[in-house]
Amino acid sequence: MTAFAGIPDDAFRFYSELEQNNNRDWWLEHKPVYDAAVKGPLTELLAELEPRFGPAKLFRPNRDVRFSPDKSPYKTAQGAFAALAEGVGFYVQLSADGLLIGGGCHTHTPAQLARFRGAVDDPASGEALQEIVRHVEAAGFAVEGESLKTVPRGFDKDHPRAELLKHKSLTAGENVGQPAWLAGPGAVAEVARRWEELRPLVEWVGRYAAP
Repeated sequence: MTAFAGIPDDAFRFYSELEQNNNRDWWLEHKPVYDAAVKGPLTELLAELEPRFGPAKLFRPNRDVRFSPDKSPYKTAQGAFAALAEGVGFYVQLSADGLLIGGGCHTHTPAQLARFRGAVDDPASGEALQEIVRHVEAAGFAVEGESLKTVPRGFDKDHPRAELLKHKSLTAGENVGQPAWLAGPGAVAEVARRWEELRPLVEWVGRYAAP
């Protein structure tokens, strides 16, 4: 495989134009740009990160429109996921806005959710997660994920980790935009550094809330 040389500006231009031309004819005409500026460089980037974070999978560019009122056929971002376990791992995404770097738990089942809430409720593991979240936010990541408006049934509404108990999934991400380093091979180290900052969160979720 070719060594990673950077993400070209054409990648972000491609998605900016796709937002205005989300149709099959435009996509087919511009697919060589997608292959050369998006799919190829991102695949090379992930290959260089694989020894530290495991293999990553690029998501399909096609949207699933079966149950959506929006019938636009293509996603306006290219995401990829390096999984520690099913639905748990490290995430990266290219779009017109630039590069998004993240990680956490993106899917949940009732059994996962019960284990997650039990671990948040437990003082040892719950306080550990609380400290991890503080460090992640201090590093510049937004801690997000699907969450309830109130503390789930069975837990005190004044629980010391009430906000964490509301989460049904737990992710953290930072949109770094289009910094100069993204256009060169140094992007490997920059993405790796941010994924390492997220590793404690990913590993906590992997330990307590993986399938």
